[in-house]
Amino acid sequence: MAERDTSRDIDQAASEWAARLDRGPLSPEMEAAHRAWLASDPRAKGAMLRARALSMMSESARALGSDFDPETFAQPRRPRLSRRQALTWTGGAAAAASLAALGVTTAAAGTVIGTDRGEIRMVPLKDGSTVLLNTQSRIRVRYDDGQRLVTLLKGEAYFSVARDERRPFVVEVNGRRLRTAQAGFRLRKLNQDPVDLLVNQGRVEVSAAPLIGAARIVAVTANTRLALSDPAHLSTEQPRPVAPETVTRELAWREGKLAFEGETLGQAAAVFARYSDTRIQIRDPDLAREPVTGLFAANDPAGFSRAVARVFDARLQQDGDMVVLSRAGPAQAAGQ
Repeated sequence: MAERDTSRDIDQAASEWAARLDRGPLSPEMEAAHRAWLASDPRAKGAMLRARALSMMSESARALGSDFDPETFAQPRRPRLSRRQALTWTGGAAAAASLAALGVTTAAAGTVIGTDRGEIRMVPLKDGSTVLLNTQSRIRVRYDDGQRLVTLLKGEAYFSVARDERRPFVVEVNGRRLRTAQAGFRLRKLNQDPVDLLVNQGRVEVSAAPLIGAARIVAVTANTRLALSDPAHLSTEQPRPVAPETVTRELAWREGKLAFEGETLGQAAAVFARYSDTRIQIRDPDLAREPVTGLFAANDPAGFSRAVARVFDARLQQDGDMVVLSRAGPAQAAGQ
């Protein structure tokens, strides 16, 4: 009985296939061998999609030359979540110009800052804290002598809170208040979904807004998430531990990447729609349920779709801002 390939074997084979595909079209014999390999093990398609995702983020195998190492190429690296690539601004005239460019409006209720589709922006606050806004997000900032208050109006934001012994840092969302002395956390408010809190550093205390009058406080610590219910159902809320690698995937957007680990193709298409005017339409329900794994550029739905079409033997058509994926029939598959 033949010994089953290890996951490492599968990943290395996938990286080698990705390198061949980067060098140019496969011969009919190699194409047949590639299809046979994809069908040989249930893990092969996921490994191939990961390798193709890495291929799209790196130089082509042709440019890598004789020093190309398939084993190194196969190993996905966690994104380095630095802030150096994010937009920043400083004081004085530069700050005023940046506020105008960022679509910031100032009113008595505070300063409102927002992003458009596909934009990710760093907002430095005057106490040394920062807020990184994801696509189509909006916050209101109100600082005074008693507290530092930020309201998440919509979208997704990552807060890096600097310690201030005199004033607590408070984030308000949907009638709830999140309070911390020093922490790093992501807060997401999308459509009708429950507000989602993910903490990766420090401690955040969640309570109802003062007008609600609820005394219960939920403490959320590092590598923990909490789905915020409405104030009438506070007693049902329970923080859930999250694996560090899951935290890394969920925060990949801070570097303009989207990370998937088993989500369906339909779910991935919906995520891409937040970042680009190009839409991915999946016309086959079975294809829409296929699991997706890999790290992709958030602003490249067409590149993602090409990788999916190759791995799942699908047909891709692009018409303006619409990318259509459908199952390739027998005749189409034979001609690819």
